[in-house]
Amino acid sequence: MEHKLALLPYPLDGLEPNISSETLEFHYGKHHAAYVTNLNKLIAGTEFSDMKLEEIVKKSNGAIYNNAAQAWNHAFYWQCLSPKGGGEPKGEVAQALVKNFGSFVQFKEVFTKAATSAFGSGWIWLVKDLDGKLGLETKGNADTPIKDGGKALLTCDVWEHAYYIDHRNNRAAYLEEFWKLVNWKFVEENLKS
Repeated sequence: MEHKLALLPYPLDGLEPNISSETLEFHYGKHHAAYVTNLNKLIAGTEFSDMKLEEIVKKSNGAIYNNAAQAWNHAFYWQCLSPKGGGEPKGEVAQALVKNFGSFVQFKEVFTKAATSAFGSGWIWLVKDLDGKLGLETKGNADTPIKDGGKALLTCDVWEHAYYIDHRNNRAAYLEEFWKLVNWKFVEENLKS
């Protein structure tokens, strides 16, 4: 089975002015595409060659895991953003954030602090555990909560390639733009599933 680069749910300029089309050309068109290409080369003729992407993430290690997880993480991240996103969540998501973090404002502060203070490259995840409790996980490099059975609800990519073209090394400025794009409908779909 050959894995394909997941299609963006908006055009390359769809997130402007918050995230530039140039950033998406590199982040999606080069980085994400390279993970998919590398994964296909690495799994050829192996036990992983006929597995779905999520199954590979859960069962692999090393280079195969790194490329599979990055392909999955990025496909998920693109869904977390929307040209019509941002603002505050409503309904079940808003209630869950209040229940688990005290308020949306407190959730946003904790998430932003985790994202801006994460050392090196990685991901910040809003996850739901088996008991339905929400929490944050900071994962380095390609790590993803689905490896350990976690339910991902929202993520922010804090690798420099996610923001360097637009903000150089100012991760905090990138986070300000991230919040203007969060796709709360996608988060709600994940919360309900």
